[in-house]
Amino acid sequence: MASTHDASTSKTQIVSPARGFRGSLMLPGDKSISHRYAMLAGFAEGTSRIANFSTGADPHSSLACMEAMGAKVSTEGSVLSVTGTGGALAQPKGDLDCGNSGSTMRMLAGLVAAQEGNFRFVGDESLTVRPMERIRKPLELMGAQIELTEGHAPITVRGTELKAIHFEVPIASAQVKTAVLFAGLQAKGVTSIAEKIRTRDHSEHALRAFGATLTRHDDRLSIEGGQKLRAIDMTVPGDMSSAAFFLCGALLFEDSNLVLDSLGMNPTRASLLDVITGMGGKIKVLNVEEIHGEMVGTIQVQRSAQLRGMDISGALAAQLIDELPVIAAIAPYTENGVKIRDAKELRVKESDRIALVVKNLRAMGAEVVEYEDGMDIPGGQTLRGGIVDSGLDHRITMAFSIAALRAQGETEIHGAEAAAVSFPEFYTWLDELAIR
Repeated sequence: MASTHDASTSKTQIVSPARGFRGSLMLPGDKSISHRYAMLAGFAEGTSRIANFSTGADPHSSLACMEAMGAKVSTEGSVLSVTGTGGALAQPKGDLDCGNSGSTMRMLAGLVAAQEGNFRFVGDESLTVRPMERIRKPLELMGAQIELTEGHAPITVRGTELKAIHFEVPIASAQVKTAVLFAGLQAKGVTSIAEKIRTRDHSEHALRAFGATLTRHDDRLSIEGGQKLRAIDMTVPGDMSSAAFFLCGALLFEDSNLVLDSLGMNPTRASLLDVITGMGGKIKVLNVEEIHGEMVGTIQVQRSAQLRGMDISGALAAQLIDELPVIAAIAPYTENGVKIRDAKELRVKESDRIALVVKNLRAMGAEVVEYEDGMDIPGGQTLRGGIVDSGLDHRITMAFSIAALRAQGETEIHGAEAAAVSFPEFYTWLDELAIR
């Protein structure tokens, strides 16, 4: 699929109903981990080798930004080699293009805040409306000089000497936490961060893997400034957020059988597996090991019972924020429906995901009640094939491709090329797993 986001060249994907879901695969590298490995390898001393780097467009935006700031990147077969800058980033010749990637923009703002020079971050139309004030506040407390455009991108960061802070993260955001950690790595003193809701901890594991020391006391995480990072060799585990689509596909059919190899099973992400089990999935962990702090395993998924619904709110909604669209998309097929609350963050993702999920469920004939921070989707409904507006949002595109597997008639997914942002192989593999 092309990754262009020009509506005039938008691709339409036809998804036909299926009668089963079976197969095994190894998912492309975790997007969140790939971002962090690209940034830290580009910042470290020496040459890192990264196997199974994400095939999605977003982590490649991070890689390209690191190259623009002096890192050297090459590919040997399926292994990426990144020679870092030894902690001294170069002034880029032009703007740093983050594409569609909020992760790239927010986390790199923290990494460059202590570097010499001016760094201007730009992105595509959807990224330009996403909130960036959340990173400006803590970084300015550390002494950084940051200019936003009415609270959004483009962002200009003027590198300066930073001082440590003690920061309470006001919203559950791993990207904000990471921006502060990356800045704290270069600040004078010990920077600490407290989270009310624990967010994914890939940055902590990645920093330790590259040689940094971090300490945690209760909900407070601390990092001392002035630490040097050293190159490592690593393999990126399979992406749990990409797995979510196929896990939900397996839930739709009674005789499904899905095996996912080398899957990232980080506990801050694996709450998805608890939800899949709660909805009627039967998960067997066939093996598990720890690599660079990340849990990696092989799982088998079948459907053991009726497809059940559930209520998702509070900390669980924050942990599942990327997976909520696909859970919502299959909710009409559940016995007792799905209620989602405390998920207002969905409205400021690549699209307003609450509004688009509601719009597309209705387009497929479902009843749904929309709330500012979520939705109620009754169970026991039949979806019919319809026209889905992806909003050029990769997760909406893929979520409704899964919902279409049990719909009556064919479904047209408009803007299907958006899947390439995180999962270019998605439609090829969906066709291999869906039994028709």
